[in-house]
Amino acid sequence: MRKPFVIATLFALLVANLAATHARAAEPAACAAPLVERERVTIAVEGSGPDLVLIPGLSSPRAVWDATAAKLKDDHRLHIVQVRGFGDAAGPNAEGPVLDPMMHDIAAYIGQCITGAGRPAPAIIGHSLGGLTGLMLAAREPGTVGKLMVVDSLPFFGMLFGPTATVAAVEPQAAAMRTMLAARPNAEADERTLQIMSATDAGRAQVRAWTATADAKVAAQLMYDDMTTDLRPEIGAIAAPLTVLYPLDASAMPGDRVDSLYKGAFAAAKDATLKRIDGSRHFIMLDQPEAFARAVDAFLAD
Repeated sequence: MRKPFVIATLFALLVANLAATHARAAEPAACAAPLVERERVTIAVEGSGPDLVLIPGLSSPRAVWDATAAKLKDDHRLHIVQVRGFGDAAGPNAEGPVLDPMMHDIAAYIGQCITGAGRPAPAIIGHSLGGLTGLMLAAREPGTVGKLMVVDSLPFFGMLFGPTATVAAVEPQAAAMRTMLAARPNAEADERTLQIMSATDAGRAQVRAWTATADAKVAAQLMYDDMTTDLRPEIGAIAAPLTVLYPLDASAMPGDRVDSLYKGAFAAAKDATLKRIDGSRHFIMLDQPEAFARAVDAFLAD
């Protein structure tokens, strides 16, 4: 009487084994290395579980995500992006536009190594320029994004100059900044910029160290690309659930003005959750690591 049960169990095990073998075979050999080399980016892969792509910001190496990766690698398969030029050689990023080809490079990686291997579209967390890149992916390559967390980024940098700012109005300033930054020996942040980046001496020292390793020409071009990209008309097309973390340093700007800026920026989003992290500046993960970690946990659990 037990023979049919035994046969059924063996059959189920055989099917599961074949499925696992197929999944391994479906993942291209180029995706199996712990460091995947793409044209515009490199991607470090570690851990196991649901896929999570981490994208750092302007002039930042993947080390920005070290604390987050250490916490999540036991139960997530992490894909930690580094833009060529921010911690390694600039390669093709040394000339011409960078943001759009970088975004397409990440989309191609996801299509080849994650969704193309039969896995669900990943969660993505992007800080600053990485957040803008995530928004571009969600709007223009929707199959690559399961859900998205944007950490202190706006769909248009020009909103910082006023609600009526346009790309045409901002472009001359963006071009001047590109020329100025490209002339430097590296992209090390100056004291004024560091004050905006972090609320603590330790945080500012860390940001200074990261930016000092960045290629100035790549940083200059990506700053220009960022300032002249306006995604506001595309926000309403994003179908993936969206979480936006933004900082508040009450000594720099009143909370109601900060709230109004970010809520207005993402008002057209279909499914957006905005969360303010008080007592922090641009690098929320450095200024409020525990609050940042809780917000990431909530985002991944939702």
